[in-house]
Order: sequence, then structure tokens, then C-alpha cells
Amino acid sequence: MELRQLKYFLKAKELLNFTEAAKLLNISQSTLSQQIKQLEEELNVPLFNRIGKRIILTEAGEMFSEYALLSINKANEGLLLLKDLNNLSVGKVIIGVVYSMRIIFAKALTEFAKQYPNIKIQVVFGTTKDLLEKLNSHLFDFVLTFHEGAEHPHLKYQTLLSSNMVLVASKKSTLANKSSISLEEVAQLPLALPFSGYSTTQFFVDSFNQKDLDPNICMEINDIPTLFEIVKTGHWHTILSETSVNDPQVVAIPIEGKNMKRTIMIISLKEAYEKKAVKKFYELLRGIQEYK
Repeated sequence: MELRQLKYFLKAKELLNFTEAAKLLNISQSTLSQQIKQLEEELNVPLFNRIGKRIILTEAGEMFSEYALLSINKANEGLLLLKDLNNLSVGKVIIGVVYSMRIIFAKALTEFAKQYPNIKIQVVFGTTKDLLEKLNSHLFDFVLTFHEGAEHPHLKYQTLLSSNMVLVASKKSTLANKSSISLEEVAQLPLALPFSGYSTTQFFVDSFNQKDLDPNICMEINDIPTLFEIVKTGHWHTILSETSVNDPQVVAIPIEGKNMKRTIMIISLKEAYEKKAVKKFYELLRGIQEYK
């Protein structure tokens, strides 16, 4: 059994098409078919059912894919370990970030890029749910997101900071001078919230439900910059983490209540090899004091 065969198998599993998989792997279809057939013969079990030109993963193929992916990832981690010996002169860091952390993250990103210009950085913004799903598929080195509740044993959690949840209002709003606001008051206001896939929205839906409040949610928008534009009109308000607010045309009003703070964490796979570059990024994130 060779790593090459495992890679071929996983690509065929992903696409369920030998022709397309072979194209992406830059090999001939006959080579791909032959290598997968050899793998099946070694395992003594079919990984795919061939139905005409279609292929369907067998139950054995589905079970084996988890171990194939683990083997590929472990081999890649060994390669990363060796590359790390080059003392941060080469490499790549892939990071998932919730939008609410963009201000703090941008500062750390800028500093990291200055200190380690030869490290390639790839950043993906998304919802907590989407980011964690991709982390579990080994697509990120780590994610920066909110976390409450139970912790999964295969993940490593590092607390970065706590952030107040705030009502975001236009500076021309009659609420602009308030030092704080109750959840009951917030529920009466016309609200434009992040789309329901965002954890911040779910956090407040749960908070409203706990107090039997029926908030006046007029809009759900999956683009945070658009939310700010809506709020600036003075007709609507939104609810966000304080860390995401830095527009001079809006104000952030703390929402009253002992549970109106959220914990921002660095989450990574516990057993994955941790690159030197990733550890340096952690240090830079922890060194940012503005929002602590």
C-alpha cells in the first residue's frame, strides 16, 4: 500500500468519477483505475461499486477513507516537521476566522507578515459551524472563533479573550448617548442581524428565548459590512461582538447582563503537528492588548 494509491483513492471518493479525478491528479484514467484496483486487491475488498461509467463508494470504502485520510495527514505532518527545521523560512499557514475577529486578527496578521515574509498565509472568513467543519477535515491549522458549551476531546482550546456583546446604533440615533441597554429594550428595537448561520445570532436568539422576549428582527444579512451600512441610516440596529465594531459613524452600547460576554478561542486539532509559524501567530494574537 502506497501513499500515492491513498491519494488517488481519496480523490476518486471526493469526485465519484475516475475521469475527473484523473484529470485533477494529472494522470491517465487507466493509471488511476489500475492503482485503485491494486489497492482493492491488497485489501481484498472492493472500495467502489462500478455501475457502467458510474462509481459508488462501498461501505468498506467509506470506512477505509477515514484511515486513508489519517495516513495522508500524518505523512504531511511529518513533511511539515522537516520543513520547520528551516527556521520559518518557508511554509504556509491556513487560518479560519469569524468575522467578528477581523480587527484584532488583521493586526496580528500584519505583524506576522512583516516578521515572517516568506511564510505564505491563507485566511478564510466564515461562520463558526463552517470553520469547525473545515478544521475537522484538516483544512485549517487553527480557527479563531467564539466558543461556549461542551468541548470536543479531539480539539485543543486556548482562550484568547472575552468580548462584550453590544447593540450597534448610528451616532445620530437617540440611543447614542446611553452607557448601557437592557435586553428587554433591545427586543423592542428594529433589528438587522447577521444571518442565522452566525453564532452571534444564535447566542442572542437563545438569550431572548430565556427571557421569553420576542425581538423585532426585520432583516437577516450574511454580510457584516452591509449590516453596518444599514445601521448607519439610523433606522435599524444590530447586535455584534464589541471586537467587530470600529466604524466612526456608529456606537457600541454594552448590553446589560452577566451573560453578555462571549469567549474568543483559538481552536486546533489536538493531535495535529503544530508548526513553528502557527505558534508564532498564537504569540502575536495574545500580545494584542486593545480588547483585553
